[in-house]
Amino acid sequence: MESRLSLIFLFIVMRISAAEVVKKNLTGTVGGTITLPEPLLEKGFLLFRGKNVALVRQGELDILEEIYIHRLHWNKTSGNVSLTNLQRNDSGIYTLDNKGQKMISFYKLTVYDAVPTPSVIKSNVSSNSCSLMCSVDGAEETTLSWYRDEKIVIQNNSAVSLPLTVLRRDFKSSHRCVATNPAQEKTLEVDVKTSCGHNDTENRDDKDKRHHKILIGIIISIVCTVVLIPAVLIFKWKYIDQKKMTTRETQESVDMKPEVEYTEVIHKHDNKRSQGETLPDSTGNIDRSNLTTVYDKLESHRMAPKDPVYDV
Repeated sequence: MESRLSLIFLFIVMRISAAEVVKKNLTGTVGGTITLPEPLLEKGFLLFRGKNVALVRQGELDILEEIYIHRLHWNKTSGNVSLTNLQRNDSGIYTLDNKGQKMISFYKLTVYDAVPTPSVIKSNVSSNSCSLMCSVDGAEETTLSWYRDEKIVIQNNSAVSLPLTVLRRDFKSSHRCVATNPAQEKTLEVDVKTSCGHNDTENRDDKDKRHHKILIGIIISIVCTVVLIPAVLIFKWKYIDQKKMTTRETQESVDMKPEVEYTEVIHKHDNKRSQGETLPDSTGNIDRSNLTTVYDKLESHRMAPKDPVYDV
């Protein structure tokens, strides 16, 4: 067995010296899966750290190392090789050599611990600012970063916690804590108002403002009712009702005044009276419905002169 592996290794060394070499870096996380970029063809070899771990023959993948059983998978159609359930000790150089091909591929795989989701707590709160602490549990080779909108505010490599102080003017900006390593990234969005309790304060302030506005509206309504209604009643009584009363009295006065016609009275001396002619008797049943009473002031200069008296 050892002689066989030595021959294979010697063969690969000879192939490397004569073939084109491709080197690539790959990263993965514990428990994850990695797929090699190049396919493994018929009669091809897969080596790890210079040791042959699998080969393809007669259309089947022959796994030579027990630790790769149930973890190393080969797709007959595409030829892709995948390694599942990655562990930290899977890190190293993998060599893919296809017989008859003038190219040998080397892949340097580095397996990292999975990045835990960051958590954020408030550490200090004031009326003008809020201090937040972003942290991850037991993560190696992890970088923590604070973002405000799309810009990095603060960053620290290989840190398990990272503080951030947010001023009140920045409360409305979006904030997030990001934990990364070369293989993975996890993000936690942070609402500063909620995390720092300022959201509740602002809600209370907004409610107080609304209640204050409602109270002012009620007071204004009461004042308007108390002041305007008497003013309207006084105006109605003083101007409208008084005007109606004056108009009604004037109309009644006009209606009660008798209709009088005036005409000129001409006084003439009637000679018939001197001759003994008598005036019609005013007594008796005479219809006077068409008569109108006429008033006149007797004045001496308007009276006719008396007849002259002669002595016989």
